Amino acid sequence: MLPLTLFLTSTCFATVYGYLWPSPMLDELESLLYEITAQPPDMASFISPCDSFISGGIQTGRSNPADWIRTAYHDMASHNVADGTGGLDASIRFAEEQARPENAGNGFSNTLGVLAGFSTRHVSIADTIALGTVMAVEFCGGPRIPFRGGRIDATEPNVPGVPEPDQTLDSHIASFARQGFTQQEMITLVACGHTFGGVQHEPFPNIVHEMNDSNNTQSVAHFDTTNIHFDNNVATEYISGTTQNPLVVGFNDTTNSDKRIFSSDGNVTMRSFANSPDLFASSCSSLFARMLDTVPRGVVLSDVITPLPVKPTNIQFSLDGDVLQFTGSVRFFNLPSKTNRVALLLWDDHLGATHNSTLLPSLAGTFTYVLGDVATSYRFGGDDFRGIALDAAAGIVNMQFMLDGKLQTQQDQKTVDFAVQDAVVLSSTSCFYGNNATARIDVAVRKTAAASVKSVYIEVEDGSSVTKSDFFAVDSSAKVNEAYTMWSVNIPGSFFNRNVGAEIDGVEVVVAKVMKTLPALPSCDSDS
Repeated sequence: MLPLTLFLTSTCFATVYGYLWPSPMLDELESLLYEITAQPPDMASFISPCDSFISGGIQTGRSNPADWIRTAYHDMASHNVADGTGGLDASIRFAEEQARPENAGNGFSNTLGVLAGFSTRHVSIADTIALGTVMAVEFCGGPRIPFRGGRIDATEPNVPGVPEPDQTLDSHIASFARQGFTQQEMITLVACGHTFGGVQHEPFPNIVHEMNDSNNTQSVAHFDTTNIHFDNNVATEYISGTTQNPLVVGFNDTTNSDKRIFSSDGNVTMRSFANSPDLFASSCSSLFARMLDTVPRGVVLSDVITPLPVKPTNIQFSLDGDVLQFTGSVRFFNLPSKTNRVALLLWDDHLGATHNSTLLPSLAGTFTYVLGDVATSYRFGGDDFRGIALDAAAGIVNMQFMLDGKLQTQQDQKTVDFAVQDAVVLSSTSCFYGNNATARIDVAVRKTAAASVKSVYIEVEDGSSVTKSDFFAVDSSAKVNEAYTMWSVNIPGSFFNRNVGAEIDGVEVVVAKVMKTLPALPSCDSDS
């Protein structure tokens, strides 16, 4: 089995594929979601602490978590359940949408300036927007939100769809119904979103006066008194009559939309939230997940992403004569604390041999990621395996991992094999010509797999954009072993962001990250 890029389409909310390694998109999303240190370059570093704000300095009255959540809702709000158009698809990134009155303020551009930077060839901007809401809520005291991946970025703006504060209650009910939410769900979603942030004077001068407050330099009237922390104060303060929510007690009653929304069922929903923080948290978890999973018809999301119990990473091969050098890492999830663990890497080869194994270093050095204010921590353990010399003819088909005598399974609790491809590998004969101006990149293609290899190429990776260039050709004059043939290409100029890629059995894979390898290449002038 080879790495699969999962760009599947079907119907809204469907979840038709699980998560087995390797899956480029899900592997990246799982790491973003669970390998958290709250230190740069983590996504969480932008919301730790929760009053962090990307521009304008400290004590602005604004926060990244509030902007991130608002961005996700405004992006989703164009959805139409009747025809399946719109939804969370990153169309909010288009200037046409941000220029609309319903999208006033610079919170969207600020948000995308951070979150879009985490998009890659496998992870869409829409997925990073959804992930930003999950991070913002969970890191700042809120409940866990089930997260699915696979959103697809829109190629053009969507139609308008965000209800505005000066619109009537009937208009709001109709807008939320179009998006797929009932009246009670509208009340819940607004309350959940408004546990963070507030209304800023500059884009909404008809709602908030200039404050001239050095501790609130952007004049933000907050929805509740704990506006950078998830709790039910937005409900308790509303029910008690102490709220300062500018959309409830604002000087312009025409724009007091929260008052109309919250009271639309006789305050039944808000009173239930005021009486039960747990009910509020569980309701917000469910409704935020629904909001984030509201996608255009034809987009299929993954199952809820949970941590892989075993996750190989950085698998690399290099052919050196008759030896195939094999390196990589493995991460084990939520290991109980224990010293002197015995960890084994086992693999099967192309010749049918099995149980060739090597002892990995002990996993005593585990470490813990703590998820913000949430009383949850994850214990990860793992180590590298380096310098494993495989016979090139035998190679490797799959690998297994054993801890203390027990084979470790994949996410499905059944599969113990982790598929590995050695059909196309980098060759140690790669080198530089003169003054490092041009590189000759050599790859070895396994003869028994040659029919499945459509092409090998250099690719230039720039965020989510990938451009193919410099296709490899068979080098019949190269000295190579009986198992592989050599393909080569010369690359002049800069090597920044260039990889070796291949299309194998119709699936595109990254064979090697060139920038990780080129600086150590020898001179081609020394070839004999």
